[in-house]
Amino acid sequence: MTSASWSNKLAHDWYPGTIPPNVCVCNTAYLGTSYSFQEYHSTVSIGLRIGRGASLDKTVLDVGPNGQVSLGEFAFVSSARIICDSEVEIGDYALIGWNVVIMDNYRVPVDVERRRHELERSSLQPERRLENECESRPVRIGRNVWIGFEACVLPGVIIGEGSIVGARSVVTENVPPFTVIAGNPARIVGVLDH
Repeated sequence: MTSASWSNKLAHDWYPGTIPPNVCVCNTAYLGTSYSFQEYHSTVSIGLRIGRGASLDKTVLDVGPNGQVSLGEFAFVSSARIICDSEVEIGDYALIGWNVVIMDNYRVPVDVERRRHELERSSLQPERRLENECESRPVRIGRNVWIGFEACVLPGVIIGEGSIVGARSVVTENVPPFTVIAGNPARIVGVLDH
């Protein structure tokens, strides 16, 4: 593994940004653009780890100060949004379709009064950023998982090895290994032979 630093720029990048110092990218991995880091605020020692042969392209990394994202070997993530204040783990050979949202935190309180207060508070800030007042629950996506386009994986979900999530599904509960789920909320619609 090699680690990028603030002076590192991607040679092929269309955006004039740099890669944060706490990003660890294997030299065989592909990182599409530094634009992915516009909402990246992780301050942990390794906030993002991209494994051997993995690809991360056109993806928004909305990562809070304590967030850690890992992308396993040969995983492929394109045009997704990862919201992480704790931990998001994407396993080896996982395929994450475009416009998928993976989130370990809702970022706003469920309680109406607290949510209203947070919206009022954020409107007074120049960057209008919502503060993390909610509990984060790690998300784990197993090996060989395929998540179809525009699906949403909610906080605390574990998707078992070899499973398939249908396009535009909303995953609210854990998914057993080698199953096919679809719908809103997502339900098991098939079992795979492994």
